[in-house]
Amino acid sequence: MIQKLRGEIDVKSYVFPVVLEPDEDVWRVYVPDLESRGAATWGATKEEALKNIQEVAQMVVEELLEDGESLPGTITVLNQPTVTVNVG
Repeated sequence: MIQKLRGEIDVKSYVFPVVLEPDEDVWRVYVPDLESRGAATWGATKEEALKNIQEVAQMVVEELLEDGESLPGTITVLNQPTVTVNVG
């Protein structure tokens, strides 16, 4: 992270939908627009699958940005930190 003037922190948040579905005895989850880049994983529970996809998606987004590639237009970019809560 790079600190800006007056203590502001330069952080971007990338927001995109995921698909979460049962697959035999596990939960499969993926980011449709990033699945071809490897943004897919699974978990024994819905919560574990969602935790795992967050980590995988972060790695994919960081790799795309480092390689200078553009992100799909369906990804929302916010110029501030965010917290998401999934309930269900």
